[in-house]
Amino acid sequence: MTNPHILLVDDDERLRELLCKFLMENNFFVSAASEASEARQLMDIFLFDLILLDVMMPGEDGFSLTNSIRAGPIAYRDVPILLLTAMGETEDRVTGLSCGADDYLAKPFDPRELLLRIQAILRRRQTTRDTGVLSMGEVHYDLHANRLTRGTTPIPLTTVESNLLKIFSQYRGKPLMREDLVSAYEGELNPRTVDVQITRLRRKIEGDPKIPRYLQTIRGKGYVLIPDS
Repeated sequence: MTNPHILLVDDDERLRELLCKFLMENNFFVSAASEASEARQLMDIFLFDLILLDVMMPGEDGFSLTNSIRAGPIAYRDVPILLLTAMGETEDRVTGLSCGADDYLAKPFDPRELLLRIQAILRRRQTTRDTGVLSMGEVHYDLHANRLTRGTTPIPLTTVESNLLKIFSQYRGKPLMREDLVSAYEGELNPRTVDVQITRLRRKIEGDPKIPRYLQTIRGKGYVLIPDS
């Protein structure tokens, strides 16, 4: 990955300036915000590769913003978030990670450690993208080839099933409402038929479609694909 674009959100002006300078010196594009509302404005304009987010900010804090991002527009459901905060207690780290953050770094920190954390997160993300094969028990889905197989035997997919599975794979681990699926679908998709299509997909993916293990329903949050790897 070359020149990833990072969104830095921190109310400490001096720290923002120092981190912006450091990150740019290490070949990152950086956009900076001092609060959650400003961060949202930037997210409406740019699609970032990673968000560095301070927890203790005036107004909306970093935990709340992380929750909002994970439940917000589908384009940002899986963007990596690294929380920066003076709170280093275990309970605070657990809170941050449970909100959907990918990592947590307590202040004060060595910028070199921050750089290593960022590089590790982006490397993991790129590796996942490059591999592109999801395993669900004996069933495997090749995201690049858009092909579903059980062992070496192909499993036929309709156009709608294929497109939905591709969306779920791109946002694996992230709950998607019917509206999210319709928005991300390439073409026309009737929201009223989504449940029927999910049932059909489960018959092809699950060992027991009535007790789904991989394509699950989360009450109030939608459907989520949780592969083995």
